[in-house]
Amino acid sequence: METRGQFAPETERAAREQYAALAGPAKTVTKEIAEAGTTDRDAYRALTNEDVYETAQQALFASLLAVQVGSTEEYEDWLAAREDLEVVFAGTETVPRRAWHPVWPRAAVVAVSFQDKPDAAVASLRRQAFGRFYRDLVVE
Repeated sequence: METRGQFAPETERAAREQYAALAGPAKTVTKEIAEAGTTDRDAYRALTNEDVYETAQQALFASLLAVQVGSTEEYEDWLAAREDLEVVFAGTETVPRRAWHPVWPRAAVVAVSFQDKPDAAVASLRRQAFGRFYRDLVVE
């Protein structure tokens, strides 16, 4: 089993603080990309507004979520010790590998099955976790 990513906030406050801490980096990255990718002032302005900054902040937050990657057995062992969590599972039970992220502030775990593409599974899982549980928690 391996962990990919940096954080799994344990409280709503921790999630909000981690999200807020990404506002500056999201703005900086967005401006640098806009500057490198455009020569037109109007195009630059279109890429550097609050909606774009917020989208970048959301993507950064989701991309940094800690995701466990392992076998179905490892996932089931992990889950057995945490029976109080709501399970949100996407995929097919018979597929041999799992990726999962505990959403502690919501007493939930988001999990997906995958065969042989862990990067895709992790990316999908992070989008699901953010969209389903974190967005309404961290976006004002």
